[in-house]
Amino acid sequence: MTAAEASDKLSDDALLRLYANGDQRAAAQLTTRLAPRVYGVAMRVMNSHAEAEDVTQEAMLRLWKMAPDWQPGAAKVSTWLYRVAMNLCIDRKRRARGGHVDLDAVPEPPDQGQSAAERMQETARQDALQGALMRLPERQRQAVVLRHLEELSNPEIAAIMEITVEAVESLTARGKRALAAALDGRRAELGYSDG
Repeated sequence: MTAAEASDKLSDDALLRLYANGDQRAAAQLTTRLAPRVYGVAMRVMNSHAEAEDVTQEAMLRLWKMAPDWQPGAAKVSTWLYRVAMNLCIDRKRRARGGHVDLDAVPEPPDQGQSAAERMQETARQDALQGALMRLPERQRQAVVLRHLEELSNPEIAAIMEITVEAVESLTARGKRALAAALDGRRAELGYSDG
């Protein structure tokens, strides 16, 4: 087994401890493992590639700064990181009330495995979902993103959002209903059959 294969099997806690002890490969492994998911959450909450990149970078920097003080077992590294990312998103949204146009937003490159029509349909679906998500109240959007897009458990979401599991269940249920209502009239347009 190579060193890279061995580090792939280490827990986030173990990698963070290794980083705190000076192992830069552990930092690279944690970044590869965690940053894309943090970016995904930030993108869905902020609706801006540039903002999501900034949130991801800041969240990862905070992880590295607190690494020497990390208490294994107190929380999952990923849960702690999601909480930091959500708080950064909330702070950025508070500062940006009044809005701005993001000129740095660049669409994701298309998946070359799909036809042009399939890519257009998928883009329309993603845009419709993102638009509906952005119309949800902030806390509902956070809960829905973490539960249904990031597939975290309700207890993990409760820890991240610092609310009860029951509150998570309520937020996700209301969010799902609002999303369904917002997208219901667009089923045919988005290529979903009613059968």
